[in-house]
Parts: sequence; C-alpha cells; structure tokens
Amino acid sequence: MSLGQQLAPHLPFLRRYGRALTGSQQQGDKYVRATLEAIVSAPDQFPRGVEPRLGLYRMFQGIWNSANFDETGAESAGDTDSQEAIARARLAQITPLSRQALLLTAMEGFTPEDAAYLIEVEPDEIEQLVTEALQEIEKQTHSRVLIIEDEPMIAMDIETIVRDLGHEVTGVAVTRDEAVALAMEDRPGLVLADIQLADDSSGIDAVKDILAEFEVPVIFITAFPERLLTGERPEPTFLITKPFQRSTVKAAISQALFFDQNTAPAPVA
Repeated sequence: MSLGQQLAPHLPFLRRYGRALTGSQQQGDKYVRATLEAIVSAPDQFPRGVEPRLGLYRMFQGIWNSANFDETGAESAGDTDSQEAIARARLAQITPLSRQALLLTAMEGFTPEDAAYLIEVEPDEIEQLVTEALQEIEKQTHSRVLIIEDEPMIAMDIETIVRDLGHEVTGVAVTRDEAVALAMEDRPGLVLADIQLADDSSGIDAVKDILAEFEVPVIFITAFPERLLTGERPEPTFLITKPFQRSTVKAAISQALFFDQNTAPAPVA
C-alpha cells in the first residue's frame, strides 16, 4: 500500500484538528494542504518507524511551527496596514502549547506519549500542559449556549457538560424551526448542533438560518464526521464525533470560545 493510501483515511481528522487549532476552516485546511505538499515534495522526510497517522500529524505540527509558513494567509507582497493588523490579531490568538496538548489528547484521542512526540516535549510534560489548559478553561469567559439535538439522553448529557463548565443553556431544540425560533427569542453566544434532527430536518440548515440573522460560533455533532471534513466546500470549523467523550465536548467548547470575540466576561465570584 502506498503512503498516500495509508494517509487518506486520516486526512478528515487532521482537518478537524487543523480547524480547531486555528479557529478557521480556511486556515486549518491551508495547513493540511501545506502538509501534504511537503510530503509529496520530500517523501523521504516523512517520519519512519511510527504509524502513518502519527507521522502525518507530526508533519502537520512541523508546518504549524515553521516560521516560513504564513499563518495569516495575507499576501507576502504589498501588505496593507489592515492586513498587518489582521495578522497581528491572529498571531495574538495562536493556540498555545497547552491547548495543543488538550486537543491532541481529548479531541484526537492520542495517548500522552504520542502527543508528546507530536509537539516535541517530554511525555511527563503532557499532563502538566493539559492541566494548564483545563485551568485556563476554568477562567474562560462564560457564554449562553443553544443546544440543537433530538436525542433526549444526548441532549441531557450535553446540557450537563455545558452547565458544569459554567455556561448558561438558553434552550434545547429538536427541529430546525424550533432551533431558529429559540435563537431569535433568546440570542445565544454559542450553538451546539446535531446534524440530523427529529423531523428529518437538518441542523446544518438550522444553523444557516441562524447565521443569516447574526454571527455566532457553532460546534456540529455528527456520527459521520468524514462527510463534513472533505475540504472541498464550506464546512464546519468545530466538529464533535458521536459517540463523544465528555473531555471532547469540553475541549471543543473552550476552543470555539477561545476564538470568539463576542463572549461576555465571566461573572466575578
């Protein structure tokens, strides 16, 4: 089996990680493309002696850390003051090492040892980095969350996680129309949306309707993530795979709010 065939099944999930890491489908997918280009141009540089998925993410991390890669997506020549301001703003929000460790373990499912290999730290540092990320989450600004989910047990589980993180739940919708109505009645600061809803309506369409009225960060939940991680069209930035772990939801929520500019300050105790 060729290297390309070995890597293909892992590309959708690398896009998921890249999007969560950058807070942008465009930027995350750009890093993935740059990673693939690097592998094609120098296949002998692909890590040997590790499983293909681990080597793929290691190559991605090398691109992420490279000063030669323009994370901002601005043109190298003729940058305007506005572009430079955007670049500085993005650089100020680069996902720190602690959050990288959290995303790699909680969202991507790597072991602490593998995560240490990927971000080039000692294995015993991963636990400390994840702890730092979780402590940062505790201090994070709180938001108001709309849940769009038609399975009662899953909706209850998500609601518990959201409330335990200190966020307020504005409502739980089971159909597209109900989701839009709830969003218009009580504007949320974050939306968690299942793809397939009770009346065969779509969570994607519900979110499109909501985003037509106002901007809000969105996390999609699906049992078929590959369908929304093709890199071929506008797709979600943040995606949770069913069945999910509590830590996965926690990491996704915190990362979505990390990049959001409109969350309200957390109340002072």
